[in-house]
Amino acid sequence: MNPETYSLIKLTLGVIATFGLYSVLYRENKFYRFWEHVFLGLAGGWALVALWKETLKPSWYDKMAGSIPETGGEGTPGYFVWAILLPIGMMGYMVFNKKHAWMSRIPIGIILGIWSGQQLLNFWRTYSPQFRSSMPTIVPTRWEFMQPAATPENFTDLARHTYISEAIGNLVAVITVLAVLSYFIFSIELKSKFMQGVTKSGRYLLMIGFGAIFGSTVMMRFTLLIDRMYFIWVEWMSQRLLGN
Repeated sequence: MNPETYSLIKLTLGVIATFGLYSVLYRENKFYRFWEHVFLGLAGGWALVALWKETLKPSWYDKMAGSIPETGGEGTPGYFVWAILLPIGMMGYMVFNKKHAWMSRIPIGIILGIWSGQQLLNFWRTYSPQFRSSMPTIVPTRWEFMQPAATPENFTDLARHTYISEAIGNLVAVITVLAVLSYFIFSIELKSKFMQGVTKSGRYLLMIGFGAIFGSTVMMRFTLLIDRMYFIWVEWMSQRLLGN
């Protein structure tokens, strides 16, 4: 089979699979179910290969067995103590055996213990930049409304100053953060009408944020649809069938 025929068959199967997966928009059917199982099977096989190549081999097997470079030079020694992780990891699959299901708790407990110990550091590294960025400068240091165009000569100087338009945007961001956080004050009763208004505005701002997230999710679905339509009409039909 020549490469062009093989490529055409591969693209045609991709088109059929695309129509099969999108046929669920009409109703549930066996054609969709077939391609759904094909997709899940391929995804499961790919996940196993990716698990070995991207996680188990570099993070466990190479450290246990060591490595010898193909181009010569010094390799890395093997540390067979890493082999202890194999039976511990295999215990996790005992959850599928009713008699020995208790063994699955051992690796789960080890993972939870290590994970819990790392969370304080990870929390600070992850969220402390967000805390700092949530409280930006709201007082302008340059009394010009718009920031001038950035050039290599003035880039450093522009980064050190806050302009009026930027300060207004920062003030809106700070008010939004405080209003949204006030909505989650449940431990005390807020009797002040001002605080009640703040929490109510926080709820509305949350709804606006959720709406934006939902809108971006819908747009991602349209992006996927556009990509599939481009695959069908351009890569398959136009280039392969019509030869344009």
